[in-house]
Amino acid sequence: MIISRYVWASLAVLLLISSWGAHAATLKIATISPEGSAWMAALREHGKAIEQRTDGAVKLKFYPGGVMGDDKAVLRKIRVGQLHGAVLTAGGMLQNYPDISLYNLPMMFRSNAEIDYVRQTMDADLMQGLRAQKFVGFGLAEVGFAYPMTQVPATSVQQMRELKVWTPDNDLGSLHAFNAFDVSPIPLPMSDVLAGLQTGLINSVASPPIGTIALQWHTQVQYGLELPLLYVYGLCVMAERPFEKLTPEHQAIVEQELSLAVQRVDESSRRDHESAKSALVKQGIVWQSPSEGELQEWLNLAEIARQKLIDTNYVSAPIYQKTLDLLSEYRSAGD
Repeated sequence: MIISRYVWASLAVLLLISSWGAHAATLKIATISPEGSAWMAALREHGKAIEQRTDGAVKLKFYPGGVMGDDKAVLRKIRVGQLHGAVLTAGGMLQNYPDISLYNLPMMFRSNAEIDYVRQTMDADLMQGLRAQKFVGFGLAEVGFAYPMTQVPATSVQQMRELKVWTPDNDLGSLHAFNAFDVSPIPLPMSDVLAGLQTGLINSVASPPIGTIALQWHTQVQYGLELPLLYVYGLCVMAERPFEKLTPEHQAIVEQELSLAVQRVDESSRRDHESAKSALVKQGIVWQSPSEGELQEWLNLAEIARQKLIDTNYVSAPIYQKTLDLLSEYRSAGD
């Protein structure tokens, strides 16, 4: 009887400790997306679902609006355990996992249909690659294609070279894209772009339409070029160590809910992208198209630049070749 009481008392203590540890699992997630954005709406809804489905054992605490700093600062805080995860740009993860920039290579895709076809296969490969680098990825969410937006008409490579083009500071993807066309961009923080357009420091940006409107850049440009220069996207990741401290059941719940959140943002971003592009026309933006010869020059230079990036291991050759094979498969089927 004494032994039985001791066993039951020990079990009760273990259950109490287990319960206390579970309730202490608060995952801290940072993002530059502001409160009220599609990202924050999805994260909060699915974060609440995680808490409910785990009976409060796992909670998510969010730090929106860039209060934890830019991607570089956030990753540093993840490394030291101050944060557990984040919503980042693809470029933000470049140093940790270069292949995450696969879709960000200059003029890799010509349409939404192409990117959709490739992503059906390659998204899973990229998530596996992240895991090998000690990050758990919950998926990619597009922002949309970035188009050149200018204050003066420009459809050819040569005309673009004569402009003062902005690029985000510390964004290697954008820098490589412009270098592909021998364009020397002017790096500025995103917060300085509007003033740069107003003062003439720059007279061209490359941005998805939704970003152009959200940041009020559309008030300072008059032309858009129908040229999908870059595919812009973000991702939601968590460091592997805090994720694996969760029970297997809780890991499955967190992965399912955060993946659903990313999928929700991905789908809404496509709709927002198309709406924003139409809205720019209503705002007076004139969309231009390069001539056949001009387009071919853009495509040729982009292909040369992509190969150079592969040769320098900016993105690994096998994953790039697999993507090319998928694109060839899709384009052949459409012929």
